[in-house]
Amino acid sequence: MYKYFKLQENQTNPKTEMIAGITTFLTMVYIVIVNPVILADAGVPFDQVFTATIIASVIGTLWMALFANYPIAIAPGMGLNAYFAYSVVGTHGNIDYVTAFAAVFIAGVIFIILSLTPFRKKLIEAIPENLKHGITAGIGLFIAFIGLRLTGIITDHPTNLVGLGDLHSPSAILALIGLAITLVLMTLRVNGAMFFGMIATGFIAFFTGQLSFDQGFVSMPSLPEGFMVLNPITAISDVIQHSLYAVVFSFLLVTIFDTTGTMIGVAQQAGLMKGKTMPRAREALLSDSIATTVGAMFGTSPTSAYIESSAGVAAGGRTGLTSLTVAILFIVSAFFGPLVSAVSGLAAITAPALIIVGSLMMSSISHIEWGELDEAFPAFLIILSMPLTSSIATGIALGFISYPLMKIVKGKWKDVHPLVYLFAVLFFYQLAFLPH
Repeated sequence: MYKYFKLQENQTNPKTEMIAGITTFLTMVYIVIVNPVILADAGVPFDQVFTATIIASVIGTLWMALFANYPIAIAPGMGLNAYFAYSVVGTHGNIDYVTAFAAVFIAGVIFIILSLTPFRKKLIEAIPENLKHGITAGIGLFIAFIGLRLTGIITDHPTNLVGLGDLHSPSAILALIGLAITLVLMTLRVNGAMFFGMIATGFIAFFTGQLSFDQGFVSMPSLPEGFMVLNPITAISDVIQHSLYAVVFSFLLVTIFDTTGTMIGVAQQAGLMKGKTMPRAREALLSDSIATTVGAMFGTSPTSAYIESSAGVAAGGRTGLTSLTVAILFIVSAFFGPLVSAVSGLAAITAPALIIVGSLMMSSISHIEWGELDEAFPAFLIILSMPLTSSIATGIALGFISYPLMKIVKGKWKDVHPLVYLFAVLFFYQLAFLPH
């Protein structure tokens, strides 16, 4: 163990690494509850998503542990699951979730190929920083809005489209209490604050009669619909038939720079960077791309490196032994499906996590160059349009179209990478001529 994970070289020990793994797991285990809730809105069966979420998380995190030796955990990404459920399924010619998983699968395969080539690095460098920050913030607003809507805190309004809901309803009251409890725990820097906030909210729901455990607590994991994607040829034909090129590109784009940014951030925090380069970056990126591909086969949205891994690093995690601990705990959680199913059936328990994650993602706004209109407005357009159109892809498209146009007007067309011009043309064609 010492030699394989290089514990002595990284000045750590098994006990510290395992405690760090438990810390990371507690901060991100909310995903096994929240992910099935979101994908259920797309019609995917709860048991399918619950088991697929854990399979994808275990595969990605194990790869990270054994091949990349980083204390970084992988799981289905927040924002990408919302994009899958609310922006892809039911649109683009009324596609169903099986076809949408085909798009995720193809995005994962392309990500694997890019992870093995230098093109991935060029793609990351080509995307303007302000657009990256705008996309992160826009997704944050979008998922926070979903959390507010699921609990009835915000409802439809005949004139203003949205308005304040009935704050006296049991769902709204429970969500606000859960939000308050979780915020207090996070302010006090309690590790696993979101998870413990859910537990506290669940207790309140149980004692007020809003939550019951009719199916028990423990059962064997199951995949009621089997494999969602089995034949790559069929997946490719589904993407072509339904013109899901923009969907595949959106999944790919967000996953690549979200994962890369998170990995670099956590590696820097752990002191594992060598100057500006990240050792074993290829192996680290493969953990995410392989997990996305396998996850789509079983029935979950794209995976991402979790920024919550920084909690484990803060607790002393420095090697893959931290990630291995997380993967083992995810395997254990697979046997608590009925418990998670009961909790996920009550939106007020999971909504505070959506709202708070949205808040954390909004911090990207501070990095946008607001003093430069040609940089700020495309980012603003992304942030504004994602929640208002309920489409992450539309937000990305509008940002990529407006950015080069404003640079051309300002005489800075040479500052724009050729790939951005290519993306702008593709997105314009998609918005103008394809269903969306």
